Amino acid sequence: MQTRGLLSEELNILRRELALMAARVDDDLGKALAVLNSGSRELADEVKESGKIVDAMQLKIEDMALVLMATQQPVAGDLREMITVFKLTSALERIGDYGVHLVKAAVKLSGKPPFRSIERIERMVLTGQKMLKAAFSAYLGRDAVAAREAAGMDHLIDDDHKALTEEILKLMKKKPELVKSAARLLKLSGFMERMGDHITNICEGIIFMVEGKHEELND
Repeated sequence: MQTRGLLSEELNILRRELALMAARVDDDLGKALAVLNSGSRELADEVKESGKIVDAMQLKIEDMALVLMATQQPVAGDLREMITVFKLTSALERIGDYGVHLVKAAVKLSGKPPFRSIERIERMVLTGQKMLKAAFSAYLGRDAVAAREAAGMDHLIDDDHKALTEEILKLMKKKPELVKSAARLLKLSGFMERMGDHITNICEGIIFMVEGKHEELND
């Protein structure tokens, strides 16, 4: 009984650390969006530095999970949660990387002729933030239904990515002088599309944690 109480306490600490990591990644995405609108190098540097902190948080959380697995002998649902933790930290780290990619591209695009397609990038980021919040809420609430609903928003990102790709390819043909900047925007859209995929992976991990089964979402 004492062991079980200690495990529950340590799991709560692990969840709090994950919450901090998710909140930082979400905050960085918000800052990256601000850089896209302002071109602020100072804010861009903040996101880049924060990316290093996210990496350190991933290592810390995974070390904590490994220690728990080795010392507390978790079974059933607790063990599934610890396995899911590794999926969550990996996905959050990658999403954080995309925030860094976003600020780097935003600074380079600053001062260039405005692209209407940037509005789609903004929507993709906002949708990603909404998905991330919903997914993490599902994790904390151990709610598989909410996880499926969060993953369901990924089609909005996919739709914007597809539309942006078509717009940019047409623009490249019409205005060859904008090819370099347009290609950068196209690459950035690809990063945002993969961000949605990583959040979907988080949702799949939550379903495994709660229901004990592997389920592929958004095939």
